[in-house]
Amino acid sequence: MTKFSELKLDPKVLKAVEETGYETPTPIQAGAIPPALEGRDVLGIAQTGTGKTASFTLPMITLLRKGRARARMPRSLVLAPTRELAAQVAENFDTYAKHTKLTKALLIGGVSFKEQDQLIDRGVDVLIATPGRLLDHFERGKLLLTGVQIMVVDEADRMLDMGFIPDIERIFSLTPFTRQTLFFSATMAPEIERITNTFLSNPAKIEVARAATTSDMITQGVVMFKASRREREGTEKRELLRAMIEAEGENCRNAIIFCNRKVDVDIVAKSMMKYGLDAAPIHGDLDQSQRMKTLEGFRDGSLRFLVASDVAARGLDIPNVSHVFNYDVPSHAEDYVHRIGRTGRAGKTGTAMMICVPRDEKNLDAIERLVKESVPRLDNPMKTSGRASQEPAKAEEAEEKPKPKRERAPRQRKERAAKEAQEGPKAEAPQEAPAEPAKAAENTERPKQQGRQQRRGGGSGKIVGMGDHMPDFIAKSFEDRRVS
Repeated sequence: MTKFSELKLDPKVLKAVEETGYETPTPIQAGAIPPALEGRDVLGIAQTGTGKTASFTLPMITLLRKGRARARMPRSLVLAPTRELAAQVAENFDTYAKHTKLTKALLIGGVSFKEQDQLIDRGVDVLIATPGRLLDHFERGKLLLTGVQIMVVDEADRMLDMGFIPDIERIFSLTPFTRQTLFFSATMAPEIERITNTFLSNPAKIEVARAATTSDMITQGVVMFKASRREREGTEKRELLRAMIEAEGENCRNAIIFCNRKVDVDIVAKSMMKYGLDAAPIHGDLDQSQRMKTLEGFRDGSLRFLVASDVAARGLDIPNVSHVFNYDVPSHAEDYVHRIGRTGRAGKTGTAMMICVPRDEKNLDAIERLVKESVPRLDNPMKTSGRASQEPAKAEEAEEKPKPKRERAPRQRKERAAKEAQEGPKAEAPQEAPAEPAKAAENTERPKQQGRQQRRGGGSGKIVGMGDHMPDFIAKSFEDRRVS
């Protein structure tokens, strides 16, 4: 079995590796480091959690040990799809380069341009950046990429999902043709294969696992769930999540809970905190300092549950995660592999559980086709433990009870009907003979005037239209108005 001491790394790098406690490289590290040290382009394909970051960090530090950086002209460039992954690469560089004099700069959003400009102006050996922020600095005239000797693209398939491929192609065009390129991805979509054919020269291809496979160290399962009522799906689904966590007991030391939408990340985190579970959200809309603080709390154990969007699914090296809960079935099958890859890392076992509602069954089928195995179905812990929610039951009872018919008649109509019942039926008014043409025309010209006169008490005193059966109270009130 290969050891790090056999990989021809710089002695100062080997010393840092030994201090971290690692002795044996992972398959992707053993396959990628030797050709990288020879100066060849490398195409590494491996599932998440296999140590790809060290596969390019260690040879990069060894190759850059000689030389000096110039102002605004970094000697190497590492591109990462997310701020968190870029920050993680920077941490790895600090760990393995601590016995060297190499410098670095981290260019990510959420941090002031002024601080980053100051680092670039002094000159850095390694520039670690997200594509958008890197191009921002370049367009402001603060950065030159003509001195890049080594270029690394990490999590290329995630770059594709996030729409960064045009930016990647532009950045490639800004770097020297003679650069060395290290390209890493968990899957090989056709678009990624096109880029590798265009920008890599005779690369050494290292594929240590079939693309989009899940680790054998992860126990998987899915709970098929249907809400009692459509409008109660969110409430009952969050209750099911809490029941699944409770059913795992002490085995669930900590967990990452993945949601498809940012709004659900906030809702689920708030709900868990309401029920006494130590949880915090992390997604792209949060402030960068808050995101880093939350991640640090989860890493050091002060935070038990991390509720995340897919911003945390790729590449983050968070050790000792015992469980991953997919609150939603991921829309893209590849994301399932990356999500559950947050547990079962570095040879340790892990558990991945998922909740599937009827409308997500097609996404579940796509996942099973991708990984070429069926995800085991689990019993609903709320039903098996007899802890079914009382609120849905009440809702069902209320739905079964017949609703009383609503009285549509207004109060005035009721009072009028009661008054007519006391007064007795009204006689029909006798039909009048048709008026002569001249009189008919006269009558059509003055109906409104007659009505106004009657309301004011004017006219002859005759009540038109009441016939011989006019009620006494109407005649009496009319005579009273005439007298007054």
